[in-house]
Amino acid sequence: MKTIKAVIFPLNLGTAIILNAYCINDNLSTSATFYYALLSDTMVQLSQGNLTMTGQDYANWQTNQYAYDWIATQIDVTIIGDYVPSVTEVPNVSE
Repeated sequence: MKTIKAVIFPLNLGTAIILNAYCINDNLSTSATFYYALLSDTMVQLSQGNLTMTGQDYANWQTNQYAYDWIATQIDVTIIGDYVPSVTEVPNVSE
């Protein structure tokens, strides 16, 4: 997952700050289809869809970062970093 420049959805639906994506099909020859979701800071899905990469884009795809950058370009969002989930401290309880 990647953090993105905030995308504000109308009607108070929320603000997306996370891009999640994964490959759902790759024919290992000419195309790959990716699922993507735009998520709020509380992991509420605000938008989602599928995109198919073909042609020179598919030929150039060698890394996950390339795929994320391609997806971000297709849906017009700006990646600003890697998503790192917050960690909740668990108190150390002695017996």
